[in-house]
Amino acid sequence: MKENLTASSPAISVRDLSKSYGSVIALDGVSFDVRRGELFGLIGPDGAGKTTLFRLLTTLINPDRGEASVDGLDIVKDYSKIRQRVGYMPGRFSLYPDLTVEENLAFFAALFHVKIADNYELIAPIYRQIEPFRKRKAGNLSGGMKQKLALSCALIHRPSVLFLDEPTTGVDAVSRNEFWEMLSTLKQERISILVSTPYMDEASRCDRVALINNGHLLAIDPPQAIVDSFEEPLYALSGENMFGLLKAIRNNPKILQGYPCGQTHHLVTTPDFNASEWVEQLTVQGFRNVSIHPIRANIEDVFIKRMENE
Repeated sequence: MKENLTASSPAISVRDLSKSYGSVIALDGVSFDVRRGELFGLIGPDGAGKTTLFRLLTTLINPDRGEASVDGLDIVKDYSKIRQRVGYMPGRFSLYPDLTVEENLAFFAALFHVKIADNYELIAPIYRQIEPFRKRKAGNLSGGMKQKLALSCALIHRPSVLFLDEPTTGVDAVSRNEFWEMLSTLKQERISILVSTPYMDEASRCDRVALINNGHLLAIDPPQAIVDSFEEPLYALSGENMFGLLKAIRNNPKILQGYPCGQTHHLVTTPDFNASEWVEQLTVQGFRNVSIHPIRANIEDVFIKRMENE
């Protein structure tokens, strides 16, 4: 792939990318584009292939098959140029725990031959929240503060493309929300962002998302379009004996799928499923306080449906 930095060219382009580790296939023919200035989410469970894809796109490993470009540069031929242009925040905290907050930031600035002052305006909304603790060793920070420091270090050289591999895993709900608000701010700086997460609820924060499982992409679309693709009737079921209800679900031929979701079970049914009639049958069988009502699908429902049909 030749370098192509026109505004209309994708920030990331992936074509038939595949990677295996021995007999284990991590990615199998993955293809997609990330537009410039887009916040693109890669949604899937552990082991889906997200981290392998990130390691390929950040030139840490080479593919077995296929090709990809980042900022118009080939991930194999132009790996050294890509490393100067991208920011990467891996899933595990990878900064130096024995260095202070400001020492970590200064170190990463030096790696890219810039000074903190050069791009302080870009990281200021994030860094100011941890700046009062700049003399504290990074290893002694809370999870949310480590996250902010890692993001500041990934941004200090003003990358054109930012890779965030499960950045909110293990972080409290408040910090997760703050982090996604930061990403929305970075979009205004025209930084293209590829972020992976196992949390289905975070998909709605993205411009577009790709659902990935077992190294395959199941769908690529804006979050609402993915939700709207769910056409079957969907119900939420609750009662006193949730385990027993799950067994009852599997004995009903008009229930195509049934699975736990939070404090309810979600049921995908045939169009002729009669909810009130089935509740009466469950009551006769001894189930108590059974409640069922139709609901709108969410990203998790679509993911489970696509995964079952894969």
